[in-house]
Amino acid sequence: MSDEPKPDSKIVILMRLLSAIDEGRHSMDSLRERISEDGKMPAIRTMRRHLATLQTAGFPFYFERKLNCYRFVDGYSLRRLDLSHRELFGLVALRSMGESMGGSIADAVSDITRRLLESASRTARAKLESATPPIAFRVDRVQMDASVEHAFSLLSAAERATRTVRFSYVDKERRTTRRTVDPYGFIVGNGRIYCVGFDHARKAMRTFAIDNASDVEALGGTFVRPAGFDIEAFAADSISGVLDAKKTTAVRVRFAARVAKAAVAARPVAQAQITPDENGSVEIAYHVADVDELVRWVLGWGAQAELLGPAAARKRLVSIAKSLLAQYGSGA
Repeated sequence: MSDEPKPDSKIVILMRLLSAIDEGRHSMDSLRERISEDGKMPAIRTMRRHLATLQTAGFPFYFERKLNCYRFVDGYSLRRLDLSHRELFGLVALRSMGESMGGSIADAVSDITRRLLESASRTARAKLESATPPIAFRVDRVQMDASVEHAFSLLSAAERATRTVRFSYVDKERRTTRRTVDPYGFIVGNGRIYCVGFDHARKAMRTFAIDNASDVEALGGTFVRPAGFDIEAFAADSISGVLDAKKTTAVRVRFAARVAKAAVAARPVAQAQITPDENGSVEIAYHVADVDELVRWVLGWGAQAELLGPAAARKRLVSIAKSLLAQYGSGA
């Protein structure tokens, strides 16, 4: 029998818990029994953590002391979930986005939309089933074979359970090492999934491409994620989302008028100061963790973008341009 954990097991438990609360007649012990697995009831501490997760997510329930039960506030019920046109748009868009990414992520998004619809009205279900995606997402499809899916499943389960893991890892130099890591979260970018975590041997945060990890095993030890850690903030200063630095560098780029609007909309990193010019061009100062990453990105705009500074960044761009000229030749 495979001991591979289900990637959405926590979602399943929370959905069961919501369904039980919606019945409005269960005490703490009764809720524990309703979400038990294989006859084993979760601990009181675990239950309180699940309930806190649901409250943080905005579900309006409370404990009715006189009746000794958990219930939703009056007028709220998952069974009578009527989706507005705006909410329906969002749900269909979510499904479309998940499908565009592929792999287990697509499966997870599909599962959660299906579970939401199980609590929706018949009219809402009919609308969604007949709806075509109102929006197309152009994101890199995440390609994972069976071994990568298995590694991701184990790592994501360890992240949810705050369990330390050990795995073999092939780095950019094709060297294989055995790593012991506390997995803090995941980043999806450029068609790959990366695990961000604390590397015990290096005593620092590191980012690991999951398709380069193998022989993943969860260890007995647990970890406490730093209170200030935010996966979005970690990835904010990198175009790919996987590079991190304690200090960022400001890189200034001028975009021609014909691509100015597209450049403003692109926002490859979170921090950017935009200065429009009277002639329609725009200058943008990007604060980046890795200058070389932005230099390569600027090259993608061709002659429509000029890297203004710092000098080291311009020098790097010139070096790459000379290499390209040598590679392709100076002929017509």
